[in-house]
Amino acid sequence: MTPPAPSLLDELICPGTPDDVRQRYLTLASRAAQRDFGPLEEDVVVLDTETTGLSFKDCDLIEISAARLSGREVVDRFETFVHPGGPIPPEITRLTGISNADVADAPSAREAVAALAEFVAGSPVLAHNATFDRTFVEAVPGGAGVSDTWVDTLSLSRIALPCLTTHRLADMAEAFGCASVTHRAGDDVEALCGMWRVLLTALSDLPAGLLALLAGMHEEVTWPFRLIFSHLAALGDAPARPFSLKEVRAGLVGRAQAPARPDAAELEALAAPTAEEVEREFGSGGVVSRMYERMERRPEQVAMAREVAEALGSSTHRAIEAGTGVGKSVAYLLPEVLFARRNNVTVGVATKTNALTDQLVSHELPALAAALPGGLTFVSLKGYDHYPCLHRLDRAAVEDLPLAAVPHDGRSDNAVACDMLTALAVAYAFACQSPDGDVDALGIRWRYVPRAMLTTTPGECLRARCPYFPNECPLHGARRRAAGADVVVTNHSLLLRNVVAEGKILPPVRHWVVDEAHGLEAEARRQWAVEVSGDEARAAFELLGGTSTGTIHNLMVRAMSLEGSTLVVGLLAKAAATCARASVAVADLFVCVHELGSVARGDGGYDTMTLWLGEEVRSTPEWAAVEQAGAVAAEALAEAVRQLAGAAEAMAGEAPALAADLTESTRFLRELCHGIELVCSGEDQTYVYSAQLTRSRRKIASEKLVAEKLDVGADLAERWLPEMQSVIFTSATIAVGDDFSHFDHAVGLDLLGEGSHRDVRLDSSFDFDANMSVVLARDLPAPGDRAYLPALEDLLFDVHVSMGGSVLTLFTNRRDMERAYEALQPRLAAAGLEVACQSRGSSPRRLRQRFMEERSLSLMALRSFWEGFDATGDTLRCVVIPKLPFASPNDPLVRERDLREDRAWWKYSLPDAVISVKQAAGRLIRSATDTGVLVLADSRLVTKGYGRLFVGSLPSRSVTRLESANVGRYLSLWRASHE
Repeated sequence: MTPPAPSLLDELICPGTPDDVRQRYLTLASRAAQRDFGPLEEDVVVLDTETTGLSFKDCDLIEISAARLSGREVVDRFETFVHPGGPIPPEITRLTGISNADVADAPSAREAVAALAEFVAGSPVLAHNATFDRTFVEAVPGGAGVSDTWVDTLSLSRIALPCLTTHRLADMAEAFGCASVTHRAGDDVEALCGMWRVLLTALSDLPAGLLALLAGMHEEVTWPFRLIFSHLAALGDAPARPFSLKEVRAGLVGRAQAPARPDAAELEALAAPTAEEVEREFGSGGVVSRMYERMERRPEQVAMAREVAEALGSSTHRAIEAGTGVGKSVAYLLPEVLFARRNNVTVGVATKTNALTDQLVSHELPALAAALPGGLTFVSLKGYDHYPCLHRLDRAAVEDLPLAAVPHDGRSDNAVACDMLTALAVAYAFACQSPDGDVDALGIRWRYVPRAMLTTTPGECLRARCPYFPNECPLHGARRRAAGADVVVTNHSLLLRNVVAEGKILPPVRHWVVDEAHGLEAEARRQWAVEVSGDEARAAFELLGGTSTGTIHNLMVRAMSLEGSTLVVGLLAKAAATCARASVAVADLFVCVHELGSVARGDGGYDTMTLWLGEEVRSTPEWAAVEQAGAVAAEALAEAVRQLAGAAEAMAGEAPALAADLTESTRFLRELCHGIELVCSGEDQTYVYSAQLTRSRRKIASEKLVAEKLDVGADLAERWLPEMQSVIFTSATIAVGDDFSHFDHAVGLDLLGEGSHRDVRLDSSFDFDANMSVVLARDLPAPGDRAYLPALEDLLFDVHVSMGGSVLTLFTNRRDMERAYEALQPRLAAAGLEVACQSRGSSPRRLRQRFMEERSLSLMALRSFWEGFDATGDTLRCVVIPKLPFASPNDPLVRERDLREDRAWWKYSLPDAVISVKQAAGRLIRSATDTGVLVLADSRLVTKGYGRLFVGSLPSRSVTRLESANVGRYLSLWRASHE
């Protein structure tokens, strides 16, 4: 090993990691060099493979490398190329350096794997992401005989080093001074040989009692990590008493915390910074100039900061559209932070995307804290399902694993159980080293691990009845720290849940900035929706179980030792029978829901459709059957709730913890009952009701009954805005032209008193007219015309060829996208251009990453790429919008609005579509040096009067109307003049 690079390792350690934990990480490499782990380092084989791609079905091995470890030394090696039986894709050759010539005379996969089996000889195999290597090896005849024990060092590294921001082998090997990682199997094996002892040392740093607990969890499961934990626990000093996560957490979070700030609503006078004070801080020698080495003065940014300061001083609200490049974050953070510090109150920022949250917490706020005399404090808060629930963690370690609650995809119960045990181990290690944090960063395979096993919900949280409440709880502890901070950063969803919870989730913040505010209405509709899901109900009933499985069974076993156990066990047995009847009744309800498909129209996706539950549907015999089945299900659920409450009451005196567990586990029954009654009655006029249906009878359980809020703005105006002293709503896209009325209605500002808010529009700091050209293809057939798609395909071909790739085409529906892709892909390939498609089941995150890494790659994508996707420079040169993104006329929300309001399409659907196009156009210019072309291929922009509204709302006035046959020539000229 070469000496580690502490500075690099320091960068990989999560912000907020306690100093003692950080120091242990920084000294791992030097301590690992002195350790001896006996059999864990003797006669183990480290392995890596290279393949022609990621698909287990369609790709093949091209290289295998392995090394046998004995202590610190590699005592034997195995290296071979493998003939894949076909040509190696060019991108794989570019990635790995392995060419067709290298594998021309190589052994076949069967021969190579046979030689590997002889080399391994049944020894344990270590591999980073072992599932990948093992699947490829065992797909070859004879591969299953290589080894019975495969240890996934990727999962193990997440347990050993939970406070690292990445567990990629390349990143860890470089940070800890091991051999460098390339895309060659031999180099990766060398790096993992060096990392193995580092990982074992890091595991040894975990509390010895925890290692013993992990080794003893669910011994019926054959878990590869069990022997490792058991051996390491035996090497350490025997703990004086059993492991207590509460004690570990108490030591971790026991440091002094700032006292909670007062509620601004209870203070008589608040002093806000003046607009002139704020403006000075943007001048030479001001705070902003100290934040960055080079900070150019932007008049629009200063204007926005002045508006925020004036809103704080006058206790009024603002809707501010600030174009790309204004620097909104600093413009609102500076006055808000000055206000918080001056009055000793907490202010809040709510964002839509994790990317902006991370940017604020990792960049802007630390820079502002360093520049401000005396600094500032800030805390990031997320929803309940982002934090581990330690009470549920303890239960999951001893209760039956919820194997029936997740799909298996052909995997054995043992394989799924291993994923659950690994998730428990990662969560325990994380809880021992991090005061709080996001479980989504732990690499848990959520498909095979029910989120309810590790997290809780606001309704199910035990609060004062939980042994970890409040200080040791990751979630409530974070909230207590937030109550003493200058700034709380959260997301729209948690802010909106806090509104429903009447302010019981977040600290009493009265001054908010809602960034990316164009998405608030849609998020509120999602958060405040009431859903009855067949899938979720089935999973919840399976977790609840009965006399032989699940929570009820576990409680019956634990209740056996209680005085009066006969009564309690009898009540639980009776309740189990009632729950079983309720489960059947709910299943029967969804059989009836499925039959609603016969009255639904033909629109929707391939597998699903959404049916508006209006009067026409509610008068059908099919709905009458749903209503009747719903009444039966609601009655059965209500009886189950009564009986479980009786059992909990009988337990409460002698075993309050068991009673609390039962109450927590059965809360979903009440919510399910409420949801069924709400949708089936349809009486609450503040909701719009729908059914999400499947065309396949095999997927009946996946269907949903949904109630969504019709007028989000009315709820915000009634339940939230009156409690706030100042809210700044801001985004690059909230106005339609210069008109804010659509947005003001969406968030309730139009229902407040006169003078309570102001709308402000600030232009972008970028020169859009010079850097962005808009092209209208004015002669394409209308989108509903049969000639539309063939004409669109020809236009898209010309666009891609003229731009040389790097084109993002944003579709409104999957059918058009897939048909266009099938027609274009071979034509573009013949022209030397590659295009990817957001196919069903593909990962948007991986598509984004691939698009940004491959400079000339083009992409055809759906809604998830219309906003929040940043690709600067030549990675993205052109955005094409084939069809204006109007909501479907059969969308339940659209139909309900049409029923209740005149000109609803003009009031809602049209401005929504305008803002969506503005969002899509915003993908193109992300920095002052970016250039690009926006191609709008919907001829309605020319033929319909509302086309002027779309064009007038775009940031660029450089608009050209062309026949589609001339678009390619225009783009070639444009590209030549901008390169």
